[in-house]
Amino acid sequence: MLYKRSSQLFAEAEKVIPGGVNSPVRAFKAVGGTPIFVKSAKGAYLYDEDGNRLIDYINSWGPMILGHAYEPVVQAVIEKAKLGTSFGMPTELETQIAALAVSMVPNIDKIRFVNSGTEACMSAVRLARGFTKKDKIIKFAGCYHGHSDSFLIQAGSGAITFGSPNSPGVTAGTAKDTLLATYNDLENVATLIEANKNEIACIIVEPVAGNMGCIPPVAGFLEGLRQMCTDNEILLIFDEVMTGFRLAAGGVQELLNVNADIVCFGKVIGGGLPVGAFAAREEIMNYLAPLGPVYQAGTLSGNPLAMAAGLTMLQSLNNDRAVFKSLAEKTAYLHAGMDKVLKANKVDFTINRIGSMISVHFDANPVTDFKSAAKGDNENFKKFFHGLLNEGIYIAPSAYESWFLTDALSYEDLDITIKAVDKVSKTF
Repeated sequence: MLYKRSSQLFAEAEKVIPGGVNSPVRAFKAVGGTPIFVKSAKGAYLYDEDGNRLIDYINSWGPMILGHAYEPVVQAVIEKAKLGTSFGMPTELETQIAALAVSMVPNIDKIRFVNSGTEACMSAVRLARGFTKKDKIIKFAGCYHGHSDSFLIQAGSGAITFGSPNSPGVTAGTAKDTLLATYNDLENVATLIEANKNEIACIIVEPVAGNMGCIPPVAGFLEGLRQMCTDNEILLIFDEVMTGFRLAAGGVQELLNVNADIVCFGKVIGGGLPVGAFAAREEIMNYLAPLGPVYQAGTLSGNPLAMAAGLTMLQSLNNDRAVFKSLAEKTAYLHAGMDKVLKANKVDFTINRIGSMISVHFDANPVTDFKSAAKGDNENFKKFFHGLLNEGIYIAPSAYESWFLTDALSYEDLDITIKAVDKVSKTF
């Protein structure tokens, strides 16, 4: 495929935007080459500035669960825009989507809307600290909760040491309150809790990891975290920015029947517009201003265009819950097809899947945490990415990102993808 126009646009962007992109993963730094500039999208397809059509497996990193330019959402945004785009005042829409979200998700009484997943996770941690009156948090290596300072922490020198900043601009003082654990390793978490008795406000976790590829929790992991948090008066935060309203109507809490204390949302809840949210039971949420002492605010929170898109999306999913079964079946079909051709071509690989999230890791061993994800053959991934791109298939330009399927994908699209995987893997 030719990407002449995309290359020109990237060169122009580099002059006025740092790195030519407004989010680093878009720059293709992990795979090499020039990023694709999108002109439009519809259903399961992207159309780039050079006129190429691509079958899309990132779907804006998750929210396009029913396809790009989903007509009910588009119409809802158009009609709402005619009435004004921002007020900085309450609207009825905010209550409507809040009531619907609370009815769909287990174990939450109240929800507050913000503008991004980063903002939701940042606010949830602040709320947890304010509610528990403790300072430290536990997060997991490889789990991404946005770019708030508390989350940009790398591993220390041992299981019970503090993390250290892995981005300039994050202070050592901030880093000392963030403890880094190993995903899917309850013993490691127990060691951190024991070494920091009565100091930990919360454990924040992607209940299904999506930022080291798709990594589901091993049996008992989330249940173990829940029990540890209960026993030690620690709040458990599920970052369901990717999984919420995607893996089930009620997210991972519903799918795996494990309750968190605070849940963060994004992606699907905005129907493609910038929205995040965090939710909990009433006694926790009432600690937020203006009722309580924990301050959180935002001029654009509850923006009417975003609320219109989100409400329409959630209504669509709530009214047709069969979509989650359909998505899971399509993802399983893709999994089986890729597994067959990769084995036939004698490629070392592991495929992880849950619901409509899936990823291919180029290592034959199980991938259960960041350390095992990092063992994958990145050179093969680069060949895989560019090979699929040349076949009209767009996956995340990083080995450490999940694929997200949309129900707009047809089985013909899936067969085309499997044939492309077969062709590309023969070149390894």
